[in-house]
Amino acid sequence: MRPAGGGVVVRGAAFSYGPRSAPVLDGLDLTVPEGDHLGVVGPSGAGKSTLALLLSGLLRPDAGEVLIGGVPAGLAEPAARVLIPQEAYVFRGTVMENLAYLRPSATPAEVDASVAAVGARELVDALGGCRAELDPAALSAGQRQLLALVRAHLSPAPLVILDEATCHLDPAAEARAERAFAARGGTLIVIAHRLTSALRARRILLMDGGRTLIGTHDALVEASPLYADLAGHWHPEPVS
Repeated sequence: MRPAGGGVVVRGAAFSYGPRSAPVLDGLDLTVPEGDHLGVVGPSGAGKSTLALLLSGLLRPDAGEVLIGGVPAGLAEPAARVLIPQEAYVFRGTVMENLAYLRPSATPAEVDASVAAVGARELVDALGGCRAELDPAALSAGQRQLLALVRAHLSPAPLVILDEATCHLDPAAEARAERAFAARGGTLIVIAHRLTSALRARRILLMDGGRTLIGTHDALVEASPLYADLAGHWHPEPVS
């Protein structure tokens, strides 16, 4: 099914990883309008990656619904969204085949524009250019992430979900990549690895198991001792 855009609506969503397991999410309501940029933060085990999997349609809620552009996420056509996890996937083949996997019709100029935007020019040149054969085992985790980020940036998906997808990049490279996605258009949801990722978002979703709170950084610092504590334990870095 083809969604009408990349806006997200979650209504009463619940999910657990087994019939005897405590719910990771329980009655979650969330609206992410078309074109929004949402950062997601919370302690380990709060359900952030589970939310990313539900939004991508890789998991289905036990109760409630998760919609992309009015269509259930699990039924939305693959081109409707793209998820990049912490451990990004690349495959044997040429650099171009990896970069254009989600948009095979992309022109060399379009691929080049995404390479430049995300900040992968130096890497692609070091690999021998787009026609070079790629050996995934020879790449570092950060190099795999950069290639996967270019692939997502180039894709036609109106919804992009980055689940700590820049965790192996240094702060400057992370900032450049996230700026590129913010400028790309569409809806962007970033599971934050660093506080700066959340600060670059228009809004921040704080997750703590069944409890959630959404707002700006300043509002959450005032309203939530948990968020204030999380922010205090992050090392501050310039937002760019």
